[in-house]
Amino acid sequence: MTRPAMDPEIWSRLPDEILEKIISLLPLKTLFKLRSTCKHFKSLIFSPSFISNHSSSSSLPFSSFLLLSHPQCYDQFPLYDSGAGNWRNVSISLSDLLPCTATSQSLSLLSSSNGLFCFSLPSSSSFLVCNLLARTSRLIKFPAYSFAFELLTLVSTPLGYKLFMLSSGSSSNFSTFVYDSKFLSWRQFDGFDPILSDNYHQEGVFFDGCLYFATPEPFSVVCFDLESGKWERLNIELPGELTFVRLVCSDGEGKLYLIGGVGSNGISRTIKLWELSQERNWVEVENLPELMCRKFLSVCYHNYEHVYCFWHQGMICVCCYTWPEILYYKVSRRIWHWLPKCPSLPVKSSCGFRWFSFVPELYAPV
Repeated sequence: MTRPAMDPEIWSRLPDEILEKIISLLPLKTLFKLRSTCKHFKSLIFSPSFISNHSSSSSLPFSSFLLLSHPQCYDQFPLYDSGAGNWRNVSISLSDLLPCTATSQSLSLLSSSNGLFCFSLPSSSSFLVCNLLARTSRLIKFPAYSFAFELLTLVSTPLGYKLFMLSSGSSSNFSTFVYDSKFLSWRQFDGFDPILSDNYHQEGVFFDGCLYFATPEPFSVVCFDLESGKWERLNIELPGELTFVRLVCSDGEGKLYLIGGVGSNGISRTIKLWELSQERNWVEVENLPELMCRKFLSVCYHNYEHVYCFWHQGMICVCCYTWPEILYYKVSRRIWHWLPKCPSLPVKSSCGFRWFSFVPELYAPV
């Protein structure tokens, strides 16, 4: 005996506060589909009362993901659910966010921050900043035509976001460009020594109001103040015998970490993790276990320009542009793991593996 369907008129008369509570309990995949169900649901999700009651990160039961961008998956972005520990069959399409002249093949994902993503659209001489969950986006024109840039970094805060990048333009001197979403405009500042351009895949690290970068040899740490537009080289002694250096900042705790190879003549014997102490010294935290270290070093073939790192939900992720797996360190448990390879990737996948942290924020503004 089948149960009778609920009378649609009953659903239509449910108070909005009850609908809000039901919607707030829906999983991410269902919420993606719900917005196109009817105008009332879409307006309810973005109503002031719903935003006020459910905009905190603990209110909405969204998972956090590691998102993979790869040339052989240009029409989709595989997602690894870091909470559930498995790959999710959620297809993310960008077709409704793109300008009419752009295609998915012309997109290049460059940076992510707090639920926002920044893509490059060279054919339109623009960047596309979008919130994949809210399906909102903004097209931002390059500061100049035929614009060459590097080290683009998206920094998102509750009040808006900034885009940072370096550009040499038509001269050999680098300039710094910063886009501020509050003013919808670019600002140009003096650049920094072009030695920063050696780190092809590593973004800047947002820490204490500034973006931090590690330079190639001779290794040092420099920072750029996003408000004043000034560069500074930090007078902090780095650990010895380094072969490469990458920086990572934790989101909640506000700690700055350094991941580096230790060895000689450009060959690493081991990989270590340090933390910047309150006394402004680098304190060793952990050694990468020997077998994992051997695998990672064999993967990157000591070509450290392919190595990049980022923070994701209590994990320090260490990646290689030429390898489909992530090596990550769980800070709270002090253990290292390999992330399983994405099952949707072709067996023979070429290089070009770019990983990003994706923590859905429904109300992250664009």
